[in-house]
Amino acid sequence: MKTLMISAMASGAGKTVTSCAILAALKKRGVRLQAYKCGPDYIDPMFHTRALGIPSRNLDLFLQGEAGVQKTLSRAEADLALIEGAMGYYDGLNNTDTASAYALARLTGTPVVLAVSPKGSSLTLAAQLRGLLGFRAESAIAALILADCPEKRAASLAPVLTRETGLTVLGFLPPMAEARFESRHLGLMTAQEIRDLEARLEILAEAAERYIDLDRLLALAECPSLPGCADRLSPEGVAARIAVARDEAFCFTYADNLDALREAGAELCFFSPLHEPELPKADGLYLPGGYPEVHARVLAENVSMRRSLAEAVRAGLPTVAECGGFLYLGQSLEDEAGFAHPMCGVLPGRGVKTAHLQRFGYLTLCAPADSLLFRTGERIPAHAFHYWDSTENGEDLYAEKADGRTWRCGYTGPQLYAAFPHLHFGGETPLAERFVKACEKWKSFAI
Repeated sequence: MKTLMISAMASGAGKTVTSCAILAALKKRGVRLQAYKCGPDYIDPMFHTRALGIPSRNLDLFLQGEAGVQKTLSRAEADLALIEGAMGYYDGLNNTDTASAYALARLTGTPVVLAVSPKGSSLTLAAQLRGLLGFRAESAIAALILADCPEKRAASLAPVLTRETGLTVLGFLPPMAEARFESRHLGLMTAQEIRDLEARLEILAEAAERYIDLDRLLALAECPSLPGCADRLSPEGVAARIAVARDEAFCFTYADNLDALREAGAELCFFSPLHEPELPKADGLYLPGGYPEVHARVLAENVSMRRSLAEAVRAGLPTVAECGGFLYLGQSLEDEAGFAHPMCGVLPGRGVKTAHLQRFGYLTLCAPADSLLFRTGERIPAHAFHYWDSTENGEDLYAEKADGRTWRCGYTGPQLYAAFPHLHFGGETPLAERFVKACEKWKSFAI
């Protein structure tokens, strides 16, 4: 399988639009594709998924480690893996290139195409690009695409950039207001919230076919040398049934997490806390993150769901609740206007709106005691990204940032993980296996 990365000099430069345009155009050509996102982002992969009709996956060197990333990448059944970078190309953990798009490209032997939005720059842009090329050995940067760039500007700028940097300009994407992706406080709005997304993707596909040299782009891709990774075999039969929240309010779920649960023997039952009357019969509960604050009023009005879910968690149903799921288990949650709505009432905290990102970025969770997912002394990579906070964040885990900051967080126990940090089940610690085993034990106890 060949690989190619779309990266940029900074966030907001057009990586997602460029990636989706290329994915949609190559899909129309009949190329077998698998999309990936570098880093922990949940939202950009939703757009990849809509463009291709199959789940996009994350490749995260911090959360998964090198072996986990290689395993995820090697299991794809595709002709081309298109990887969207994160932030700026060299931007990684704690102002280093660790876990950056650059580090991922180096590990996987992936050529990189930079999406560059020229805006008010011309020759200075060439100087910046030459700086990128020489900043690290073997930068892997192979070509450019001019994003949000008018046709006449692209025609005059492309030969200048090629002459001054040696990089081929594969083409451009013009400004397209009719294909724009709107944003909110966590970045782009989710794919399901974008009006007429299929029509917008069609416009992007047509633009990519017209203005980007897709044949040369495909020729850049390389076949990475990855170790063979056999799939884990699922146990015979179903060990346990896990109810997974999935709707407009709870939509931040890694595809690898769901696969890991299935491979550990779980049958997944998706349900909507927004629209369904009660929790389905299950042996475990997974409440991922999302935007519960945007839908707080509707969540509160669904009293029967809140009641059935709270009763199940209080009874000891094995439960994993991350970020938005954690807030849903609390006493109340403020909406975007600051009005508080009642939630499930299982945990003591109230979800409150804040003006800034809270405890943003990668972190390590340290476990002082055994619990549903963790064992004493383990250090588990995680990440956090949220504007809303809780008046009671819990104290069962130690959280530590790479810069040395530490704090207590989370509620854990033999049947519970509830905290703001998101976890990836595709790393070195068998989180999915532990969750499923606890669910299987609960199933036998319930019978």
